[in-house]
Amino acid sequence: MSLATHYILTWQCPDNSGVLAKVSQSLFSHGAFITETSQYSDPYSETFFSRIAFDDRNLTVSSSEFVAALDELAKPLAMQYQLRKRDDVPNILIAVSKDDHCLVSLLTKWKSGVLPINIVGVISNHQDCKSLIEWHNIPFYYLPVNAETKLEQEAQISDLMIELKVDLLVLARYMQILSDGLCQQLQGKAINIHHSFLPSFKGARPYHQAHARGVKVIGATAHYVTANLDEGPIIAQEVKSINHTFTIEQMVHMGHDLEATALSHAVRIHAEQRVCINDDKTVILT
Repeated sequence: MSLATHYILTWQCPDNSGVLAKVSQSLFSHGAFITETSQYSDPYSETFFSRIAFDDRNLTVSSSEFVAALDELAKPLAMQYQLRKRDDVPNILIAVSKDDHCLVSLLTKWKSGVLPINIVGVISNHQDCKSLIEWHNIPFYYLPVNAETKLEQEAQISDLMIELKVDLLVLARYMQILSDGLCQQLQGKAINIHHSFLPSFKGARPYHQAHARGVKVIGATAHYVTANLDEGPIIAQEVKSINHTFTIEQMVHMGHDLEATALSHAVRIHAEQRVCINDDKTVILT
């Protein structure tokens, strides 16, 4: 007896009465066995979002015929959708500079099977993490950069993403600001971790700013990369309560843990097709 193949369908369309019923009926009529559903109707953007997991144990058509039926259904609904086999995990390219705490978290969770991804390489403008990456038998790409070579180096990144068939670029404390052109090219396909609970304390030395203001909570924010620095749609945030006794060093160490947790969480739910971009926000379909 062959095992069923599992699929994930994530879709969105203008919100109208019966859209979920129409999609569900189409899946049912072609024998899709639904195992998980999640949906959200946004009253502000008037958009309907849904994620449906199903398997092909009772599928009555070929996979190509199933996709053709989805295409036909999508037209009158103005529906955008993404369909893939659950086991066809996305290819991930990680970018890092010197700090390795986020990188270590991603590598550890990937190795343990927590992250449904395929890490195809790590790029860096420094060589501090080279030995760690090579120990994991992952290709390491050293791409140094300065103001004069920035566009050339970014072209190398773009070429590498094409060569490795990268689905998502993860900036794991990559301390370089991407150009507007590259940000637009990577819209919805690049995740950054910001070492602060956005939107407060942007820019350099956020923990020093927070300490000077006597904050009572610190955090980290994982978001999609956009041309507007640190203002992309937020995917995940982690926070921790503190008090007046915390030193800057303690805040930095705690912040590193929060950054690693938030970034790993964001990568996981993106890889599971649970994140939909909704204008400047996201919808998380859990």
